[in-house]
Amino acid sequence: MKHTMKLRSGATIPQLSVQEAEQKHYLTRNVLNKMHLMPSGDPIAYDENTDGSITYFFDPARVVEAPPELWYAPAQKTETCKLDSGVEIVRMSTKRAASCGYYTRERLSQMHYDVIEEPVAYTLRNDHSPIYFYDKKTAVRRPLMCVECGKDVRYRRKLCKSCFEADLAVRRAEGDAHRAESYGMERRRVLFFDLELTGVYTHDEILSISIVDGTGEVIMDTLIKPRHKKKWKQTEKIHGITPDMVADAPSLDDVTPRLKEIFENADILVAYGISTDYSHIKYIYDTDEEREALHKKTRCAANEFVRFQSEHYPDMVHASLGDAMERLGIEWDGVAHTSIADTIGCAKVWEKLFPHYYKD
Repeated sequence: MKHTMKLRSGATIPQLSVQEAEQKHYLTRNVLNKMHLMPSGDPIAYDENTDGSITYFFDPARVVEAPPELWYAPAQKTETCKLDSGVEIVRMSTKRAASCGYYTRERLSQMHYDVIEEPVAYTLRNDHSPIYFYDKKTAVRRPLMCVECGKDVRYRRKLCKSCFEADLAVRRAEGDAHRAESYGMERRRVLFFDLELTGVYTHDEILSISIVDGTGEVIMDTLIKPRHKKKWKQTEKIHGITPDMVADAPSLDDVTPRLKEIFENADILVAYGISTDYSHIKYIYDTDEEREALHKKTRCAANEFVRFQSEHYPDMVHASLGDAMERLGIEWDGVAHTSIADTIGCAKVWEKLFPHYYKD
């Protein structure tokens, strides 16, 4: 039964003799070098040499032309040397080698790789002794060790499993204390808001604004007619707001005085993913000072949920508002992805995370 080797890419390649590889028209790196070619993909097979090194075979259909400067330096004759195996390798500068992904054994070791293939190029020291370069693509990545104890293989957060679990216990205790703290906030002065937009970029415009306070009272829930955008088919599929729905809606300028009044009377402004909402709502203010004052009031419910999730459910990777509500056992009030439903959901997530946030 033939042996196989698993590459870093996950591909498994068979062991073939030189004769078998030649019958399949596979090419060694030495042959590719002579043809001024470089492999563009993983090796397709391999063979083990008598000295324990590996010779890889490459598919001729998956090669590219080598950089011209590597072979055709006008004022420099290409120099080669022959290895004990009979393979001929080319001389190149360290800079050129790095551009090809070739490094010395010592450098690869620093990068946590072990060399198993023969050298693919070389350069000379001042005393004319050779320095060999090896292909990083065919080197074997060593398991990285824990940055805390240095004894075991990394598991998560650059820590081994035991160090990660110890660190997790500390972070969980700190996070639970943070969330259990009594903040003594006035419910009516804590506002939750959400925007629906024409798109995800800074030049996109607001289509709806919803604001709810800590008592659950709806302070504002309105559609907004954008100034410039006439259609938004991609986001329309998400929030369901059509151009016809906002044709007779107020503009952002129309609601700005009321928005400023609402924000002025708030102590805290919370949104799920505050950076996106803030990046659009800040433009109701004209000065950097006013925008900074608004930003100081903002809090991000998404960041708080991600912290909670990483401390209690480290295997979870998704952290959308829907994920947070499902994890915390919260039902949707209204149609998901509308600004009012998202705002109410955000308020419920916040109170689940911070059960002692308000005075009562």
